Amino acid sequence: MTIGVLLVSHGALGEVVLEIAVKTLSVCPLATRVLDVPFDSDPVAMQHTALNLLRELDSGDGVLVLTDMFGATPSNVACTLARQDNVLVVAGLNLPMLIKVFNYPQLELSELAQRAVEGGRQGVMLSSPEKCP
Repeated sequence: MTIGVLLVSHGALGEVVLEIAVKTLSVCPLATRVLDVPFDSDPVAMQHTALNLLRELDSGDGVLVLTDMFGATPSNVACTLARQDNVLVVAGLNLPMLIKVFNYPQLELSELAQRAVEGGRQGVMLSSPEKCP
């Protein structure tokens, strides 16, 4: 069994980040689904869709939910999933975060969530001339 990953984001952001991560790594090592939340969506309907995706992804080891911006509708939908057993939600979805998660598919849920946070933070930096090639 492995951990499932659910990306919950504004528009097609999750789809694009997933596509780039998979192309970069040439593999998608974890069962991953995306819930694109349109700006005019019904939050209750999105919660039901998210719960169905969560059930589909959970093989017994849990699900890591990554969402883009804390406090917005996608993260509010994602946070409703945190009430389920064996689900952790991390906000701030970015490409380095997802690549970090995919690089450690063997980790348990809590450790994988920590790696997601680390990857997201490490991917944000001021690119001064000294740091650029």
